[in-house]
Amino acid sequence: MALKPARTAVLGSFRPENGGVIEDLRVSYRTWGTPDRTHRPRNAVLVLHALTGDAHVTGPAGPGQPTPGWWGDVVGPGRALDTDHWYVVAANVLGGCRGTTGPASLAPDGRPWGSRFPTITVRDQVRAEARLADHLGIRRFVAVLGGSMGGMRALEWGLLHPDRVGALLVLASAAAASADQIGTQSTQIAAITGDPDWSDGDYAVTGRSPATGLGVARRIAHLTYRSAAELEQRFGRERRTDGHFQVASYLDHQADKLVRRFDPGSYVALTTAMNTHDVGRGRGGVAAALGGLRVPTVVAGVDTDRLYPLAQQKELADLIPAADPLRVITSPYGHDGFLLEPAQVGDLVTETLRLATTATHRAAHLADQVSGTEPLAL
Repeated sequence: MALKPARTAVLGSFRPENGGVIEDLRVSYRTWGTPDRTHRPRNAVLVLHALTGDAHVTGPAGPGQPTPGWWGDVVGPGRALDTDHWYVVAANVLGGCRGTTGPASLAPDGRPWGSRFPTITVRDQVRAEARLADHLGIRRFVAVLGGSMGGMRALEWGLLHPDRVGALLVLASAAAASADQIGTQSTQIAAITGDPDWSDGDYAVTGRSPATGLGVARRIAHLTYRSAAELEQRFGRERRTDGHFQVASYLDHQADKLVRRFDPGSYVALTTAMNTHDVGRGRGGVAAALGGLRVPTVVAGVDTDRLYPLAQQKELADLIPAADPLRVITSPYGHDGFLLEPAQVGDLVTETLRLATTATHRAAHLADQVSGTEPLAL
């Protein structure tokens, strides 16, 4: 089946938390399935991508889309998130480079934003997604699902818009960036901004790109995405015929793939947003913020994740009153397990949708009682 092009919503003026203004905010998005009400769909599910992902959740690669859907075995007809039943929405994140306004987009003066692009936060990204939901006539999502950076946004959806979310699935994520994560990710940013072709972020007008720095950043990141045991088992100390270590060649390959499809400015902008992620900011701290999160939540982590270790997901599950006990994905793949274990992830999606449906029925039942259409239970 041919890949349908992504659509773009023009959503007006947008003011990020840290200042500045984005005129004519554009958000690129894809949908699957059919809304059960044309103007206000009640079967909508929002799926949130991670750092270098995009709105192409499921389906083949195609023109303008170099990679297949990143959750293709989880989302689709007959799969855990069954598009014959659910209306699935996914958007490219604010600051990204797949059609949504970001550093490589053109500013009102016709030149790329570059260094002028405002500093954005995870909360800004969620506010932009809520604007898209308004544009699509979606008052409430049955569920919001996300892993890694997507999990950060799922948490903020539950805190910023609790009345618009039936349930949350938070995978391989955290309440706040840790020192280890900030340190690793800041090193990735330094690799890009230290490239001579970075040009203070305005490389687009020079005709060059800090591709070398982006490649180094990706190599560092990919080591945190996979587990030491998996790399040892796959590569060990084996060398190619030219003497190059196999594991180094593997990282070169991952770097080359990203350089061909991703913008260095977006990588810096999104990684900066991840570094500043903290649900407790302005809410009295993490415990207070999570203690006020009343949306039913499924929290899961990967047992071999060294980037977002299980202790961070346990904190979420322990502090969110409406969270089920922590779920654990068993995988040799480390952090990438939330992408590479579709059967286990699919079970979590099914659990979240069941939780959301139950919560929705209870809310509707209570509303009927309050309105007098149904007798109050004694």
